[in-house]
Amino acid sequence: MKAVMYGGGNIGRGFIGALLSQSGYEVTFIDVAEPVVQALQEKHTYPVRYVSSQGHEDVWIQNVTAVNGNDAAAAAEAIASCDIMATAVGARILKFIVANIVAGLRLRWARTERPLNIIICENLMDANRVLEGMLKAQLTDEEKRLFDERVGLVEASIGRMVPVQTEEMKDGDPMRVCVERYGFLPTDKAAFKGGVPEIKSMVPFEPFDFYIKRKLYIHNMGHATCAYLGDTLGLAYICQAIDQDEIHIIVQNAMLESAMALSKKYGVELDKILLHITDLLHRFTNAALKDTCQRVGGDPGRKLSPDDRMIGSSKLALDQGVVPAYIAVGAAAAVRRYIHEAEGMEQSLENAGKVLSEVSGLDRNSPLAKMILDMYRMFLEGRSLGEIRRAADAVKAASLRDII
Repeated sequence: MKAVMYGGGNIGRGFIGALLSQSGYEVTFIDVAEPVVQALQEKHTYPVRYVSSQGHEDVWIQNVTAVNGNDAAAAAEAIASCDIMATAVGARILKFIVANIVAGLRLRWARTERPLNIIICENLMDANRVLEGMLKAQLTDEEKRLFDERVGLVEASIGRMVPVQTEEMKDGDPMRVCVERYGFLPTDKAAFKGGVPEIKSMVPFEPFDFYIKRKLYIHNMGHATCAYLGDTLGLAYICQAIDQDEIHIIVQNAMLESAMALSKKYGVELDKILLHITDLLHRFTNAALKDTCQRVGGDPGRKLSPDDRMIGSSKLALDQGVVPAYIAVGAAAAVRRYIHEAEGMEQSLENAGKVLSEVSGLDRNSPLAKMILDMYRMFLEGRSLGEIRRAADAVKAASLRDII
C-alpha cells in the first residue's frame, strides 16, 4: 500500500505521515524543503519524540521517502500511483500545490478508475470546499465529473499539539519532531469514496461538522485565550499561563461556554465534551512541549475573524442562548494583542472598536461587541485578571438569573 503525505513539516512528519507509516503504508512525502526531502530519500526513516513532563520516548517512523514538490512530474507520479493521500501544508500554501494535485489526478484517471481519498489536515474552515474550488478551477467539465465520482475530499480535525521545533528539541537530529502523545485523528466519515481505509488512531465520524467546531471553538479557542491572557502577564509559555489560577478559571469557563453551545446545537452529550475539556486543560500544562504564547496567539487577525475561534465561538454561544462572558475576556485580550502588533496603532477603545468592526465584522453597538469592549476597557485601565474574571462572573450570573 502506498500513501502520499503532501507536506513534510511538523504535522506531516509528526502526526499524519507517522500514522500512515504505522498503518502499513509506504509513505512518500512531497515537500519543497530540500534538506527534508534529501534526508527522507537517503535514510527512509526519521524520529518522532513523544514528550511530557515525565520524560520522553523516541519512535522511529519507517518505510518513508520523499520527492521535491518543485519536480512536477515526480509529484504527479506519486499522486497517480498512491492508495491514499493527505495534505498538511498550511492553509495559505494550499493554492501552491493545486497544480501538482491536478496533474497527478489526470495521470491517475488515464490509468485507473480507483478512487482517491485526500485527507485534508489544514487548520481551515470548510477546507474540503476550499480545496475543491481550487482544484475544479483547473479542470474541464469532463474532469469535474470524474472528480465528483472518484475523489473524496475528507476533512480532518488535528488535535495533536506540535510546537515550533527548537534546536534543543531536535537533539542533534534535524528530522526529529517532538510532539505530545495524544494522537487521535477524527475524519469526515461521509466524505470517503470507495470505503473507509484502516488508519491507526483515525476516528471516522458523522456528522463531522461537530468535530470541526469542537476543535476550533473549544481546543483552539481555549488555547488562544490562554496565550492572550499569558501575554498580559508577560509569560512566555502556555504551561506557565495555564498554571495561573485566574487564567485557568477564565480558560476553563470559556471552554465550558462553547461546550454548552455545541451540546445544544449538535445534540451531543455534554458529559463527553466536558471530559474532553478536562483532558485539554491537562495537556496545556505539558512543559516539555515548550509551546509559547507567541506561537499559539500568532496571527490574531485571523483568530478574530468572523467565523474563527474567538468570534465564531461567541456567536455560536449566543445563537444557542449561552452568554459568552468568558470567551469575551479572551477576545478582548486578542484585540489587545492585535493592536499591539499593528504598526502605528495605539491601545484605545476607539481602535478596539475598529478592530471588532473591520476584522471581526461586528457592529460596535451589538451586544457581543459591547461585551468584548467592556472587557477590553478593563485591560486598558490596568485591572488585574482577578478583577476582569469577576466582571465576567457578574455578566454570567446576570444571564443565569432568568434561567435558574
